[in-house]
Formats: sequence, structure tokens, C-alpha cells
Amino acid sequence: MTTTWTAAFRSAVLSPAESFSFKEPRGFAGQTLRQILHLDGGGEALRVLLTNRFGDRPLVVAAARVALRKSGGEILPGTDAPLTFGGAAEVTLAPGAEVASDAVPQAVSAGTDLAVSLYLPEETGPATYSHTPLETGYVAEGDAVSASSLPAAEEVDSRFFITGVDVLAPEGTAVAVAFGDSWFEGAGTTHGANLRFPNLLNARLERGWVVNQGLGGNRLLTDEVGLHGLARFDRDVLSVPGATHVLLHFGLNDIGLGSANGDRPPSADDLTAGFAELARRARDAGLTVIGGTMGPYLGTIYPGVDTPEGQVVRRAVNDWIRTSGVFDAVVDYAHAVADPGQPDAIRPDLDSGDHLHPNDAGAQAMADAVDLAFLRL
Repeated sequence: MTTTWTAAFRSAVLSPAESFSFKEPRGFAGQTLRQILHLDGGGEALRVLLTNRFGDRPLVVAAARVALRKSGGEILPGTDAPLTFGGAAEVTLAPGAEVASDAVPQAVSAGTDLAVSLYLPEETGPATYSHTPLETGYVAEGDAVSASSLPAAEEVDSRFFITGVDVLAPEGTAVAVAFGDSWFEGAGTTHGANLRFPNLLNARLERGWVVNQGLGGNRLLTDEVGLHGLARFDRDVLSVPGATHVLLHFGLNDIGLGSANGDRPPSADDLTAGFAELARRARDAGLTVIGGTMGPYLGTIYPGVDTPEGQVVRRAVNDWIRTSGVFDAVVDYAHAVADPGQPDAIRPDLDSGDHLHPNDAGAQAMADAVDLAFLRL
């Protein structure tokens, strides 16, 4: 059986210098960073992808190891192995650089929790990061990459310096990329429970899998939290090894954050042109493109996000997504979670509480709304 490197986990990252990011920049020095990665797919070997994409200085990783996670920050005894880079135990990433580790001959399966430990001996400066991974990371003093547990570690709720894991999987394994905003990243679902929409969709699939490139706060047309969707499409979708399909959910932040910031929100024509451009680029790359309607958010607790004008644009764009024929298929996320008596609002039992993001049951409703025939994985 021929195997090839295939994406089994992805994490969209932000620049710490962006003034609009949700969290204060964070750096490390003389510390070990242990982070948990929940695999969407499996294979007979793995490699870990590290990044210094937005760093302002070289990033020195003096030691790195990967293991199966037992619980919390504890690893399963006998499963840890060193990560090497071109045969070396240490690697330095220049600002903007990224690197894949050498292959680790460890078979893993979908649903596995990996613990990746990095020893960072020098000042990293503000770290390239994912702001809402919904998974706890652990920071310990000194070189603790081989420690089975980190009882005195600081807990953090962002992910740093990691963009993914690839596995050696059978050639032809199909991978869908969930490319969008917080509705894909998982905001509103239970921390540490792996109940994001892509996780729950994976539970329905008999073969192939979905990797998550959602980024909370991300816009389709304008840089806000991270590069906008059109700008990051090549990096976060087309460069994903094994990608065959892309699922889309964008537009809420273009409308809502634009209003909240006092900017002119995009028109329906602006957004539909952006979606059409994404669809064209996906098809040109040979991907099946699955559009998604923007979820409801009437009465959201976030000031300035819900406006009558914005709701008009959302309805118009959703109608276009459903009927334009631009996409190979469409998932009606809005219908899946809407309150039937008030369709611009999330159904109360599917609402996380902020009237903008679905809860665990809402994420399940989104996953259940996907016709698996669309994916053909």
C-alpha cells in the first residue's frame, strides 16, 4: 500500500503584533511548553509542523518530544519519542520560517490526543499563536520535555508555535478543510471536550476526515483577527496535504465587527463576490467547495454587532448562498440552529448563551446538517 503525508490536524495562527487580536502577546524563555493536539485522522507515522511565521526574532527549540496524552498534561508512559529536524535534536526557525519534524515511526489513529513538548531556552519574543484552541496547554520551568507529568505547570488556553500534524496515510485519503470563523473553530462549545463542529462531523464519517482551519473573529474580506479569508486561503487550504474538499463559513464578522467598530459593513454584493472568488480558486485547485449559510445572531450580547442593516445583508447573502449555484454543495447552518419562531436568532437550547455562538448541541446540529454525499470522502 502506497502512503503519503496527509494533514491529520491543523491550527490556524495569528500574529501577536495584531492590535485587534483577543489576547495580550505572550513569550517564553527557559521554559517547556506542552500542548495537546487532538488528531482528526491517523496513519502509520507522524510529523509535527512548527512555525515562527509572525516572530520578530529567531525561535530556538532546543529539544522537542511527542507522546500520547494520558490525561491533563500527563503523558502515557513508554509512548514518548524525540522530535528531530534534519536529524538534529535542536532547530532554529528564522522569523517567518516554518518546519516539519522528521518522521516519527509511531502509528496513531483518529481521536488520539498527542502531547507535544517544546523546550524554549531563549527569549522567544511575542509568540505566533492560535487564540481559541479550546484545549489547555502547560508551561513548565526549565527543560521538562521528558517529564511524564508537569504538576507545577502554568495552564494556558492558547496554542503556540504549532500549525499541524501530518500522518503517513494511504494515498488517496480524502481530507476536507473546515475553513472559516469561530463557528468552525468551536467558540461556545465545551473546553477540552472536542465537541467543535469538525470533531462532530468526523464522528459521522466512515472514511476520510475534516481538519479545522477555523479562526474566531476572522473576516472574509478584511484583515481583523488574522489575515482575511481570501488572503489566507492559499496558506490554510491549498497548502494542506491531501485536501480534496473545503467547507466554508464566513461573513458574520464582516457584518457584525464592521458595525461594532464603526466601519461601513460590506454590502451583500461585496460578500457574494468574495464567496464567488473563494469558490473559483477552490475549483481551480481541484477542490470540491461546500458553501455554508451564515448562522443567526439576533440579540447577541456583544455591543454593536447586531444591527437591522446587518441582518438585511445576512439574509440576502444567505439566500444567494442557497440559490446561486456557485458552490458544488451548500450546508444550511443557519437553518440547522435557528429558532423556528425567530429565524434570525439561535434556538435557545442550541445557544451558548451569547446569542452568537452555538453550544455543543448546536455544533452537533451543524454536523448533522451536512449531507455526507457532499463530502464523498
